[in-house]
Amino acid sequence: MVRIDQLTQTHLDVLKEIGNIGAGNAATALSTLLNKKIDMTIPSINVVDFNELMEYVGGPETLIVAVFLRIQGEAPGSMFFVLSPDETNSLVEQLLSDKYFRAEELMENELAHSAVSEIGNILSGSYLSALSDFTSINMQPTVPTLVMDMAAAILMEGLVEISQESDYAIIIDTMIEGGGNSAHSVKGHFFLLPDPDSFNKIFATLGVLDK
Repeated sequence: MVRIDQLTQTHLDVLKEIGNIGAGNAATALSTLLNKKIDMTIPSINVVDFNELMEYVGGPETLIVAVFLRIQGEAPGSMFFVLSPDETNSLVEQLLSDKYFRAEELMENELAHSAVSEIGNILSGSYLSALSDFTSINMQPTVPTLVMDMAAAILMEGLVEISQESDYAIIIDTMIEGGGNSAHSVKGHFFLLPDPDSFNKIFATLGVLDK
């Protein structure tokens, strides 16, 4: 059994390649949905411990917006798509052309809530589909839950599944750009937390680890 903190650069390169395929599929889906060109890239992938994970989003008391889902199937785990309030504002502006939206309205604004949830659903589904295709392991996302709260309150819900056996998570940075204009880019973070047995199964199937 290889722990998540023993990932090498080779492991991360494999994840990044899969992530970029998923990002390309998501960009195509978003372009169709929004009727305009959307570019997505995965600039970096990192492995961090839980304390660093909190600091990555600004600290445990920082307000964040997150789409959370469980991964079901042969390799269960948890996934978050995390945005800062400012990035949420930018995303909703792109999606709904609403320049006056503020993240504080998200949970009461049905249209914005639905739009952000759908984006999280598309992105997560695209990434998991690419990962499933590479590994031939059945992985399906649950219905996503959109929440806005302090980072600690949100992230600990997903971390509890693996915290007894691992202290690390995979962070997949995601850059969304609309219309080729970097001024309208949105940076979010995927936090991928495979359950311990799933981590080993995924990389063994990819040929990175011995089965």
